[in-house]
Amino acid sequence: MSSEPITSTVVDDAARRRSIRFLNWAHFLDHYVILIFPTVVIGLEAVYGRSYGDLLMLSTAAFTAFGLFALPAGWLADHWSRRNMMAIFFIGTGVSCVAVGMAPNFTLLAVALCGVGVFGAIYHPVGTPMVVEQAINRGHTMSRNGICGNIGVSVAAACTAAITAWIGWRWAFFIPAVFFVVTGIYYLAVTPNDRGGRRSAVSHAQDVALDRRMILTVVALFLLLAVSSGLVFNAMTVTVPKIIDTRLHEGIPLTLVGFFATAVFLCGAVAQLSVGKLVDRFQPHLLLAGVSVTQLIGVVWLNYATGWPLLAALAISIAAMYGQVTLNDIVLARYTPPSWRGRVFAVRFFLNFTLAGPAVWGISKLYDRGGFSLVLWIMAVTAAIFTLNSLAISGLVSGVESGIRRRQAPAE
Repeated sequence: MSSEPITSTVVDDAARRRSIRFLNWAHFLDHYVILIFPTVVIGLEAVYGRSYGDLLMLSTAAFTAFGLFALPAGWLADHWSRRNMMAIFFIGTGVSCVAVGMAPNFTLLAVALCGVGVFGAIYHPVGTPMVVEQAINRGHTMSRNGICGNIGVSVAAACTAAITAWIGWRWAFFIPAVFFVVTGIYYLAVTPNDRGGRRSAVSHAQDVALDRRMILTVVALFLLLAVSSGLVFNAMTVTVPKIIDTRLHEGIPLTLVGFFATAVFLCGAVAQLSVGKLVDRFQPHLLLAGVSVTQLIGVVWLNYATGWPLLAALAISIAAMYGQVTLNDIVLARYTPPSWRGRVFAVRFFLNFTLAGPAVWGISKLYDRGGFSLVLWIMAVTAAIFTLNSLAISGLVSGVESGIRRRQAPAE
């Protein structure tokens, strides 16, 4: 008996696992790099004598590009090569980080930050569909991938603050650049080119078969959800260090701000791990509704909290926010046909992350006008819209699945 089929299966499984590890590492780096500047900017206030709002405006182009280039990145991956696009993500983002660290003035700094956004935009529309396709236990694999992204967000503030305090803000970009470029070269060396060839993936049929009209309705609701969730997500991740700096206690050092921000963001990692386990017991759309209500409670509480209770309000808000991010992907994958997933995810991330630019711009203007009180109340209103949208999706999907179960039940 030939052992070739068994050997081939083992090789394919090893390649699948290696690919997922690369994608998890890429998710970590992607979220880490986009949040370096929001922490660096706190220290730059004293260096350049500019306000927080003025300096934060420099990263508007980066956050806008992070979403804007999701669509072309997803299209190129589907029509050219996902492997090559991921390599461009690693190497291109690393080179852009070097450019940021070497920028001699504000104009070139803004251009280089935009480059970080352009190349950083590649990961989500390319990497997330790859994770969905290659996952055997989708809830477990996607929650682990989400945790890696969350850890990137979590450690960005602490690591950036420490590097900035010890050796200067430019090295906060130089050091990650090394990891990006080295990973990109290694990725090219060990990953076969998929251009014009068959992609290795675990085949998934549509989990819940819906008619075309219902699919379009669910997808449309999710795209609307991406708008409100994108505003809340980007506003929270960008402003957490400054919220702690402003409303916890006066005069705390930057390194301690980074430490508390990291602790808060790690609550999101715990939430994503929990979501990965809960989806095996409960319907994901019901979990999404519950998490959205929790997020609203946390953001409203954040409007009133100061001192140490502020950290608890931030922890609840961040935990719910990251829990809903993972649930969004799981529910969307569940009700979207496999042939649609790449395009739907590309549009979702385009909407979600394109709003980062307007969110940063809005934060800078609102903060200069009314401080974080005004920023947080606008955030609470947006979270309320997200909650209503989540409840609408949950109600619609619950009705559809109940109808399917009734039709499939044997006649008595």
